[in-house]
Amino acid sequence: MGKRSWTNTAIAAAAVFLFAVMTYMAGSGGTFHYIENPLRDALTASSVMQREPDTRIKLIGIDSKSLQAIGQFPWERSVYARLIDKLEQGKPKAIGIDVTFPEPSKDPEQDRALAAAIARYDNVIVPVHFIFPAKQSVANALKYDRIETPAATLAVPKSQLAHINVFPDSDDKVRRLIVGLPDGGGAMIESFSMKLANFALAEGDKVRWNAGDGKWYRGTKALPVDGRNQVITKYYSEPRQEKNLSTGYDLFSVADVLDGKIDPLLFENDIVLIGPYATGLQDEYMTPMSKSIKMFGVEIHANMIQSILDGQFWREVGKPSGTAILALVVLLSAFLFQRFKGRAAAILFAALLIVYIAVFVAAYEALHVYIPIVYPLLAIMLLYAWSIVSHYRAERRERNRVTGIFGRFVPKAVVDRLLASGEEVKLGGERMDISLIFVDIRGFTTLSEKLEPEQVIQFLNEYLDVCTKAIFKFNGTLDKFIGDGVMAIFGAPVKSDNHAEMAVRAALEMKKMASVLEERLMEKLGFTVRFGIGINCGPAIVGNIGSEELRLDYTAIGDTVNLAARLESNAKPGQILISDNVYKRVGDRFEIESMGEIKVKGKELPVTVYQVLAEKSDDGAPALQKG
Repeated sequence: MGKRSWTNTAIAAAAVFLFAVMTYMAGSGGTFHYIENPLRDALTASSVMQREPDTRIKLIGIDSKSLQAIGQFPWERSVYARLIDKLEQGKPKAIGIDVTFPEPSKDPEQDRALAAAIARYDNVIVPVHFIFPAKQSVANALKYDRIETPAATLAVPKSQLAHINVFPDSDDKVRRLIVGLPDGGGAMIESFSMKLANFALAEGDKVRWNAGDGKWYRGTKALPVDGRNQVITKYYSEPRQEKNLSTGYDLFSVADVLDGKIDPLLFENDIVLIGPYATGLQDEYMTPMSKSIKMFGVEIHANMIQSILDGQFWREVGKPSGTAILALVVLLSAFLFQRFKGRAAAILFAALLIVYIAVFVAAYEALHVYIPIVYPLLAIMLLYAWSIVSHYRAERRERNRVTGIFGRFVPKAVVDRLLASGEEVKLGGERMDISLIFVDIRGFTTLSEKLEPEQVIQFLNEYLDVCTKAIFKFNGTLDKFIGDGVMAIFGAPVKSDNHAEMAVRAALEMKKMASVLEERLMEKLGFTVRFGIGINCGPAIVGNIGSEELRLDYTAIGDTVNLAARLESNAKPGQILISDNVYKRVGDRFEIESMGEIKVKGKELPVTVYQVLAEKSDDGAPALQKG
């Protein structure tokens, strides 16, 4: 694996890492929070059916039935006083009223009735509401404009006050409990849910604020709150409409409780929540438990109370830890995708996604920790996509390199055909009508004796270059170099109808281009060397011969080939000899002289041969061609 490949991998990994980190660090939840949060919800809410709402938590709904029976909301405050008295007969642990009373009643008697009920029972919790600006100026803190407390006429003790605020995430879903908010005087106002849960917790397990270290504790365990004093809580119920009351926390109508249809003893030692349970009262919020159906605020408080009772709190890993996880995922993915490709890379890609999702679920279930989910998965996807492109480009470069190198030893046409077919190279061939040229340098032995070996090689390369260029110019296939000779095929592997003509033209081109070399050699040594060329055409077997596992040669075999070689061996310096078969095909295009019959090795009978002198001009006269 090349250094360049690893360098490119490092650059790609760095680019993906920087992109992922920049989006991960941007704002609350990162740039892709709208994907991150729903994906978390889908993975964590799947086990909601295994969660049982706590039967110690009961809801008293201000529902449509109660509105019809009692009247338009808001109700007179004596209604709540009677409701409190009724419920307290059953000795509940605590009663939480999820309704605000910011202004004095027009009828002072109403306030006195409710104030008296609150004073009689110190387990009744009344809400405080913090008014927040439309947009927070600090990312990881909560600033508020004012605190909306119960009217002074109700005389609610501080010990019975708690805030009911929830602060939705950037996608408007409520996932977090604000454990407490500062009252501006150095004290903390606990959350409605936390205050009520403490009534059911043992003394050593209660949730409390430690001003000394600025932390919240449940017993001796610090709560994993963020800069806004928020902690991620668990949901035990799904949002339900009034037409579907078969699931979730036990729900009762205010009207039924006041009418005595519900036995107060049903609420013994329970936490009772009273709050709006009708859509028109506008106390509904989106939660992770549904994409479209909102959950009433009183039920959100119930879920948060149960989280506190169960000690089920989740935390998000900090940005530094999340960045470290991203770095690990990027490095591992880049390394694996660099090492493997094709099907193996696809399997690794799927495995990495599955493994990381499994790690996310394990961290959630076992450690109650949210680790980044979208950003590592996005990094894996980007690096896999990059690896596909990278490996494709590398294969293209390697293919071009191999084609270039292979094409210098094997005919380029053969290479192109093999690559285009996509098939394995196999032994065997096919019968084709082709023309063959054999070229040899006459006088090469004498030349070798007069020159240094390095000079001989240089000279030979120049002559062979002349042959090769002429062959390629006329669409021939360079079959092989045979010492100081050349064998070429015309009409294969790419078939053509005028292969005999192309072969003769290539031979004439060789003579023409070699003349400069011959003159230079004559000036330097006082003698020169010249080509002897033989050309024949006809049927031959063309294909791959040799060892299928070790080495193959693309060549032609048969009597047609043998005769071309024999003609070359009989050619004098500077002479182009062709067979009768070639003459019959091209005789009208070239100036050709008959040489009569000659006896060649391997033939019982003499063969008729011809000498090509020159190409005919357009008017039929022979073009000047010195030989």
